[in-house]
Amino acid sequence: MPFDRTNLPAGFTVGHAWGHGPAANSADPAPAVASAAILQRIRAGSVEREIERRLPTEEIAWLREGGLTALRVPKEYGGAGLSLAGLFEFLIHLSEADSNLTQALRAHFGFTEHILTSPAQRRNVWLARLAKGDLVGAAWSETGGEARQQSFSTRLTQEADGWRLSGNKFYTTGSLYADWIHVGASNAEGEPVAVTIDRHAPGVDVIDDWDGMGQRLTASGTSRFTNVAVDPAEIASEAAPFYYSEAFYQLVHLATLAGIGRAAATDAAAAVAARKRGYSHAPAALPADDAQLLQVVGRVRAQAYAAGAIVAQAAQALERAAGAAGRDDALALTVEAELEIWQAQTVVSQLILDATSDVFDALGASATLRSAGLDRYWRNARTITSHNPRVYKDRIVGNFAVNGTVPPGQWRIGVA
Repeated sequence: MPFDRTNLPAGFTVGHAWGHGPAANSADPAPAVASAAILQRIRAGSVEREIERRLPTEEIAWLREGGLTALRVPKEYGGAGLSLAGLFEFLIHLSEADSNLTQALRAHFGFTEHILTSPAQRRNVWLARLAKGDLVGAAWSETGGEARQQSFSTRLTQEADGWRLSGNKFYTTGSLYADWIHVGASNAEGEPVAVTIDRHAPGVDVIDDWDGMGQRLTASGTSRFTNVAVDPAEIASEAAPFYYSEAFYQLVHLATLAGIGRAAATDAAAAVAARKRGYSHAPAALPADDAQLLQVVGRVRAQAYAAGAIVAQAAQALERAAGAAGRDDALALTVEAELEIWQAQTVVSQLILDATSDVFDALGASATLRSAGLDRYWRNARTITSHNPRVYKDRIVGNFAVNGTVPPGQWRIGVA
């Protein structure tokens, strides 16, 4: 017998219908509960920050103080012990509040995974730091003629007074907000190494010169290192920071896109609901009763929902790969996760690029005013989808489907 939808209980509400992820269904709901109020505060100021170009230093401090930068740190060290699937659910919510913060913390969450797969002594030292709120940025990409694919122009040398680091980096996302920076360099033999240095050490200069059209508040600009002292314990042979790193970092981008889509869909619906100004040739006097505008809002919402569902599915594959550490099937599960995420990349990218453009079809010209801030959704999505170009991913997936060729693994950007 069908439900009687005309006689619903008083106070009945359906909610937001984005779906309930692993964190919401967890036996320990503390991270989700703790994050809700913080994320609401972050979202409330997102347009103002964008217009004023005010870096979210205070908002990142809220996340740190709320324990939300230590979600993956095991409980025995003082973290939340959240699963990977739960982390990506949180990253979608964070991106819905302000995608700049997710991008700014991408390196930090990646470094946490690196530490979780490190030897016990290093793991113990760093998990204690991360649990108390230490943040880690990254400095790997380089620009200019010396920025080659197979080596770094940034150099680690051994001097009379110890190890020293010198060089310049770009796309050092999150480093301006961090306590530490994870840096890729070359040693005296030209071999790649990774070092972790104190963000505030003498010789470290992090510059807010990022001028991209999107993700404007991530401080993804230049870092300069001039004869910086390096702790020998923080020098490691450089390979992939952790074996599922490529899949992890790309899935962060997709979670960011899914959150952007949700925010754009929510804002578009609210704008249509509040709008009183219409067109004489519209099928209804009020925009909220206009079937064509409702169709646009519904399609944008569906695109955002699909993106989130895809991210949740891919996160399960990444969870399986991460859980296989030390097992014989770790490589196979990592390749499977990469393929799932590469397959998802082009689809999610197009869904959110379309959604963040289509929202304007449901609104008037006033929606393009800078004070509305709706343009930031497309600008941010377009900027994120330009990282590690999606155009290559269809070929990689197709090469696997036709020829059984596995993804190439760790890649670099630079002069060939």
